[in-house]
Amino acid sequence: MSVRLHFRKVLDTLLEPNFGIYILGNAISLIGTWTQRVAAGWLVWQLTGSPAWLGVIAFADLFPAVVIAPFAGVAADRWSRLRIMRLAQALGAVIAGVLAVLYFAGLAGIWVLVGMTLALGLVDAFVQPFRLALVSELVERDRLTSAVAIKSVTFNLARFVGPAVAGLIIATVGVGWAFTVNALSFLALFAALAVVRELRPPPPRPPAQGVFTEAAAGVRYAARTPGLAVVLGLLTATCLLARPVVELLPGWAGRIFGGTATDLAALTSAIGIGAVGGGIWLAGRPSASGLVWIMILCCYGLVASLIVFAMAPGMIVALPLMVVTGFFLVTSAISTQTLIQLNVEDRMRGRVLSVYAMIIKGGPAIGALVMGFAATAAGLRLPLVVAMVLLALATVAAHLGRRRMEGQLERHDGEPRGEGA
Repeated sequence: MSVRLHFRKVLDTLLEPNFGIYILGNAISLIGTWTQRVAAGWLVWQLTGSPAWLGVIAFADLFPAVVIAPFAGVAADRWSRLRIMRLAQALGAVIAGVLAVLYFAGLAGIWVLVGMTLALGLVDAFVQPFRLALVSELVERDRLTSAVAIKSVTFNLARFVGPAVAGLIIATVGVGWAFTVNALSFLALFAALAVVRELRPPPPRPPAQGVFTEAAAGVRYAARTPGLAVVLGLLTATCLLARPVVELLPGWAGRIFGGTATDLAALTSAIGIGAVGGGIWLAGRPSASGLVWIMILCCYGLVASLIVFAMAPGMIVALPLMVVTGFFLVTSAISTQTLIQLNVEDRMRGRVLSVYAMIIKGGPAIGALVMGFAATAAGLRLPLVVAMVLLALATVAAHLGRRRMEGQLERHDGEPRGEGA
């Protein structure tokens, strides 16, 4: 595919009115989210100087998805996705605003920060399956691969812009204003969602069978769909072993590289730059063909880039490695989500995507907590090297079954999988 056609496909998807409005509001909201994440991480480092506390904060932010996502997935297959997302933005704005007020009042100690981070994490964990499933209702199916990639590009542009904004705010007016920016950013997505309309309504819902029964059905569906379980297994390994480096970057910036909040913002932004490149590349691909192979290659790339990062002597070496790491992280995640979107029935979409959300949030939460405590005892470098050895083993196992997975997951080339397929 030529570069011109590649970007034409991306532009056509963005010009779909509902999707374009949603992406704009979502981009502003995500910039606020990343601004707060960097500010919170730096505040934790200032308060404690402990990698273990960085792991605790990451756990509070991300782990609620492990508990809530399966049940939120049931709700996403029952309730209006737009209505719940609007409510979540309003609630998020209130929580972030309270945190800003507490900081300015001098009451934002470490436990207050953990509590408010947990509250925001609970809201995000519940709304995540709604957010993931909504994409399929805003674009035609032949644009779904492009839409998923564009959404990821937006997330990672925010990963680039948000830390830069956070670094500037922290250096000039202080951490509290970063929390304030996040509170206001929720309102941008709320406004976008107020005017967005679904391209087509969700499919009719079957009679309710009980939350636990339906949540279990979603997990069983994901586990029994040929090839999908292996893809989700490799995603789990990536989230547990590679992704926690993002949550522990304040420790790398402050202790390993002897830097400041500006260096932390630079490292986080470098990941965003690489991730945007990966997302743009995937957004213009003509079909889902080859996504399994791309996912496996990205995991090999993560192993290589993070082992070298673990040995990096300073920021000059670390920054380009974070660009490469960001490319591989997001390309792998987009490939996985696209394969799920194209191989799941509409009636199960929310529940299966809740399994994806549970992994993408819970994996880094558990991994960051374990690696944070390990880093407190053994330093940051050694736990990362050990994690990459384990990820290499998981990737080799998936590689050995690549041909079978490709036949199971890519034969539809963009067509939805029917029940029993």
